[in-house]
Amino acid sequence: MSGYPDFQVEVYQNEYLPQGAAEVNAIVTVTSTGSGSSGASVATTGQPAAEVIIIDTSGSMHHPPTKLAEAKRATAAAIDTLRDGTLFAVVAGTDIAELVYPPKLGMRAASSITREEAKRAVNALRADGGTAMGEWLLLAKELFATQAGQLRHAILLTDGQNVHERPKKLERILSNVNGLFVCDCRGVGTDWEVKELRRISDTMLGTVDIVADPGGLEADFRAMMSTAMDKEVADVALRLWTPQGATLKFVKQVEPNLSDLTDRRVDSAPRSGDYPTGAWGSESRDYHVCIQVAPAAVGDKMLAARVSLVASGSGDVLGKGQVVAVWTDDTALSTKINPEVAHYTGQAELASAIEEGLEAQRAGNIETATAKLGRAVALAHESGHEDTAKLLAKVVDVVDPVHGTVRLKRNVDVVDSMTLESRSQVTKRVGKKSGES
Repeated sequence: MSGYPDFQVEVYQNEYLPQGAAEVNAIVTVTSTGSGSSGASVATTGQPAAEVIIIDTSGSMHHPPTKLAEAKRATAAAIDTLRDGTLFAVVAGTDIAELVYPPKLGMRAASSITREEAKRAVNALRADGGTAMGEWLLLAKELFATQAGQLRHAILLTDGQNVHERPKKLERILSNVNGLFVCDCRGVGTDWEVKELRRISDTMLGTVDIVADPGGLEADFRAMMSTAMDKEVADVALRLWTPQGATLKFVKQVEPNLSDLTDRRVDSAPRSGDYPTGAWGSESRDYHVCIQVAPAAVGDKMLAARVSLVASGSGDVLGKGQVVAVWTDDTALSTKINPEVAHYTGQAELASAIEEGLEAQRAGNIETATAKLGRAVALAHESGHEDTAKLLAKVVDVVDPVHGTVRLKRNVDVVDSMTLESRSQVTKRVGKKSGES
């Protein structure tokens, strides 16, 4: 479709169900090949894209001083990565949110002049005060509200926990800003809480990761901003229609990372709902759809769901697919596990095993921690997730990766534990698409 990247929707499933079965599973692969435009400096609506960089400047950022110095360097690198014409602003976060650049509420278009002005303002930052991330997000919302573009992205960097804001207040603020922009979160050092930043990034359809060494911030910021600059269309939704009597049990993004979208549904028509996927450039993502249907007789076939990719602003349909169900008494057909579905079911279990294992380890429950992390080792080995396997090997001594036999390490570096937890939701794509569409 003109003005949008080219989208393709593919459905992978075993459509055959045994008699009496009432659950249909499918993996929906969405691929965007890009429209050939020059990038995100101007969105498909003709409006400039917008970026807000939020830097923690609380007192702890001065311990050690290199932390704030590297954060300034990283922010400058991100500013340099902005394409000409991209609207941008910089926020300093403590127990309040302060606008660093521009001087008054609003956003400036990136140019050689405004980049230098912004970098001078960033260089003057000092560390002092507490941490209230919700306030930072509210100021970002105000800044984005001053312009009309749809492609809105923020980077949030912190080194600590949200101690100057009650959890319920942060939840209220997240509800307030939900859907207004995408936010990638980064924690520098090891004094921040993974679950806290993941709550923000999940709500804002972004990513979360650890940058243990402040010296790694510059490359990470540059990469995040480069990815943001490649986005071409904002607010794309996965629209799912189900027939009378069928219900959606869950809708989850399963690649490149796990994100449960089930509770994010917005009804768009009778028996039809939209699930947000955020902004897109040239990329591919996988979604696991599970549908509860009424069992039918052997030989019956039904359309269990229609899948559409929709541009939320215009309602334009960018791609389509179908999920079907056929009841059979042929066990050779009905017992065959679709490889895509099986793979991502295992990836979800892997993430849960890691998180539950680390939680048990922190609580001193050695038996549960050993069992869960051992299961994670076996799943990582089975799925070929080498990156996760390497991270697990820093937390446990692996005796037998096939059977998940492990021993907990006596002294685990907190960086290794937090890195494993931060990246537990990152998935590995199934090696070969061999399901039926």
